[in-house]
Amino acid sequence: MDGNGRWATARALPRVAGHRAGAESVRRVVEAAPKLGVRTLTLFAFSTDNWKRPHREVAALMRLFRAHLECETPKLVANGVRLRVIGRRDRLGDVLRGAIERAELATSDGTTLDLRVAIDYSARDAILRAAAQLQSSVVGHHVVSRETFAALLSDGDAVPDVDLLIRTSGEQRLSDFLLWECAYAELHFTPRLWPEFGADNLASAIDEFRRRERRFGAVPDAAAG
Repeated sequence: MDGNGRWATARALPRVAGHRAGAESVRRVVEAAPKLGVRTLTLFAFSTDNWKRPHREVAALMRLFRAHLECETPKLVANGVRLRVIGRRDRLGDVLRGAIERAELATSDGTTLDLRVAIDYSARDAILRAAAQLQSSVVGHHVVSRETFAALLSDGDAVPDVDLLIRTSGEQRLSDFLLWECAYAELHFTPRLWPEFGADNLASAIDEFRRRERRFGAVPDAAAG
């Protein structure tokens, strides 16, 4: 979800105004996703490296996260959306952690869309934690499957691999996002800033994805014959 700050700067607005506009884009995309056949949607809201930003901006983002959770949770419940937050929680503060826990509990029965929001998330850190956990629990020379490691990455709740990764605002890198899960992800880059991204843009990206041939290291059936 890149481009909030640039969107605000281009309009001579404070950066926090861009983050508020970005929250509206989250609402649009979450509402559109199930209608487009999406069953799991992961949004990268705040990376571990984002703590390097100015304290005032970070504090405003944390307040916005909490307010958005409290405002949107009833709508998520009504629309059958299950919310889960991935990433570290120990640095988020008691108030935000409480809001996350209440939202996750309230939406736990949702089956229409599995919505995951990454806050204080780093894929490299997640891999290191999983490797450390594996090292402390595996005795001898047991074979560890990909499925076992994937479950450790997500605290025991393995998630499907990423099919389509959309990067907004012209950035063309992964930025420490779901590195394990994106092993065979199709990448879609758009110059559109996140506050300008909506249902039509999501539909366009999905249409392009469906036209791609995914081989996962194999060869097409015709070539195999």
